[in-house]
Amino acid sequence: MNFGLVMRQHKNKEGDNLTTRHKLHVVSPRVEDDCEPPDPADTVTDRLNNLLKNSGPGYVLRLCPGKQYIIQAPIAFMAPNQEISTLGYPTGEDRATLVVNGPVDDGEGHSTAVDGTCLTCSGVKLRNIQINGTRSGAPPTNGGGNIEMGGENSDQLIEFVRSYDPRGWSCLHIAEGSLNCNNVTVQNNDIGPCGSDTFQEWADGISMSCRNSVVRNNMIEGATDGGIVVFGSPGTQVHDNTIWILNQTLLGGINMVDYDPFDGDYTGTVVRDNMILGGFATDLEEPGDMKGNNFENAVIKIGIAVGPRTWFGDKFGNNISHSGIITGNKFSGAFSYAIAVTSARNFTIENNSLMGNTSFIGARGVNCSESDSVPPPAPFIVDPRTTETLSVQPNFESISDGDSLTCVMPPNGGDYWPFGKNPSNTTGHPEGSSDHGAKGSTAGIVVGVILGVLAVAVGAWFVRKWAMNRTEAKQHFNVTKRSEYIKHF
Repeated sequence: MNFGLVMRQHKNKEGDNLTTRHKLHVVSPRVEDDCEPPDPADTVTDRLNNLLKNSGPGYVLRLCPGKQYIIQAPIAFMAPNQEISTLGYPTGEDRATLVVNGPVDDGEGHSTAVDGTCLTCSGVKLRNIQINGTRSGAPPTNGGGNIEMGGENSDQLIEFVRSYDPRGWSCLHIAEGSLNCNNVTVQNNDIGPCGSDTFQEWADGISMSCRNSVVRNNMIEGATDGGIVVFGSPGTQVHDNTIWILNQTLLGGINMVDYDPFDGDYTGTVVRDNMILGGFATDLEEPGDMKGNNFENAVIKIGIAVGPRTWFGDKFGNNISHSGIITGNKFSGAFSYAIAVTSARNFTIENNSLMGNTSFIGARGVNCSESDSVPPPAPFIVDPRTTETLSVQPNFESISDGDSLTCVMPPNGGDYWPFGKNPSNTTGHPEGSSDHGAKGSTAGIVVGVILGVLAVAVGAWFVRKWAMNRTEAKQHFNVTKRSEYIKHF
């Protein structure tokens, strides 16, 4: 999450406003059905920004289908109800791609492709495009996410956008402004991979910090910090999203752990009916096998994390998360914990369940504090010492210490991962090798993904309109892991 790293990308290193440079460019009128071409490439950043600056409220900046736009600075919305989209609104690889290509020096530089946080950006729309952040295995850049939206605005829309490989800390960030961001809809996007699971090189999938917003029907693959991070965002609905991993460990599927910026207030925030898929075995499934090896030791450490202490230990003292609702979410694959709750008050957590084959695996890692007692892996855990006035489903286990649970590490190999399916692999198990190559492309509608092994069919669990071909993030960083605690369910 690295919330403290957020920077707005409105100015270049010389302090010049990016949207006012080269004022001599002439904005030529164009036919309504035309699109703005990517060439010449050396003027494309200024051309796009000048069109948004000079065309006023309601302007639609149409990019050309299938084209790449090599940009040197963020493309910034400038007036209410503007839109950036691909001509014809395609939903596959024909979407235009903004490629982040500005300079980076000593960890500082260009990290944001689209910025919708101006003071007059209410009602802006980002639709049907792709964002390639081009980290390409490098360390993270100190700056904003691939997409920076929200701010002191209302009624924004981000839909049918593919965002991946951010240089910064998030694939998509909705900022809180002066705590007055309101009613942003994030829907039908395909997100990831985001970041690396190398220590402190993580990145979020979707980072939501806006009141009364909606995050729904998104496909999030390969995030490494939080799949969806909810920064309080009172009144926000997070539902019917699918989060899964391939060859990288994800710290948290959905996180409700941040005290800032809303003082831990999750009043009216509902996380419901999401599917969270941990690691699956990547070796050859033999008849009778229930578990196998995962060649990258990939797990989701916490499926849904609640409370600051779960994530940050005692960093925020006695501060808590309060008043959220978590219901109807499903988990399959390998985790350390499905739901972990600490330092929380007045949460309702009910009707969440395991689906298909699951494993709960891991033990104390090298980054665990000597004072922390890491609980054994389990589906649903709660620390009664730091929580109060909770309404939780009956299968929660009480633990004595729930601090800093992301320090747990999965075992270094072994047949602990269940065989199963995710949206990136819907036709069969890998044949004796890890998934190091390009992922297979599944065009059109992904229907009836079946979880389970052998002849056990657990049913079709989602309908999606797309599953895109994505570039895999770099190989999982191998550290020493121990496997004293292994549980299978």
